Amino acid sequence: MIRAPFADRDLAHGHLIDLRDVVKDYVTDAGPFRALKDVSLQVDAGEFIAVVGRSGSGKSTLMNMITGIDRPTAGSLVVGGTNLAVLSESRMAQWRGRTCGVIFQFFQLLPTLTVVENVMLPMDFAGLWSTRERYERAMHLLELVGLDDQARKLPASTSGGQQQRAAIARSLANDPPIIVADEPTGNLDEVTAEEVFELFETLVAEGRTIVMVTHDHELAARTRRTVHMVDGRILDGTLEETPAA
Repeated sequence: MIRAPFADRDLAHGHLIDLRDVVKDYVTDAGPFRALKDVSLQVDAGEFIAVVGRSGSGKSTLMNMITGIDRPTAGSLVVGGTNLAVLSESRMAQWRGRTCGVIFQFFQLLPTLTVVENVMLPMDFAGLWSTRERYERAMHLLELVGLDDQARKLPASTSGGQQQRAAIARSLANDPPIIVADEPTGNLDEVTAEEVFELFETLVAEGRTIVMVTHDHELAARTRRTVHMVDGRILDGTLEETPAA
């Protein structure tokens, strides 16, 4: 695989993802709302973890913390060796583009761009590679997810499963060490969901770190670790330090 310059950096200073006593408050029409309550979570490089919980339990807010889409009200948040609290918005966008690949439940492909153009888009934003290299890399990634024959189609001309595969290819565009997937199989049939999960397993075997929000407890049970969220808190799933031998 063609690798991004950023991928050669050593990001594993301690835990790859390290949240300590993170609190997130929102102001709503109904008054203040605490979405995360003293959440601590550590994830090491190469892990595949599932985050489960009912709607409103804080799963999406947790994902937004890890990806830098939102900022904590209190607590420590270090991802990929970077303290996200000190980054400006422009630095945060650059950091996110090179560190975290995000996969959404509803794909979020741009409808007016072809599949291959959607995959090239993160490279354009990050300013990585020449135009020709971006195209070659995008085609390589589409081949990786079994979608190179759909490259020149618009997303609407492909199936839901194909669009999710395209979204996975796009998440890999800048060769990020972390993949965050929010209900990636929620809109897929059982067979296609299994294919997507097996692709995730392959990516983890190649060294990626994947944090996946899911309502599918059977899929969650097949990951290395399941994090259960209830009412803004993590009940279990925090990685314990291994004593030195």
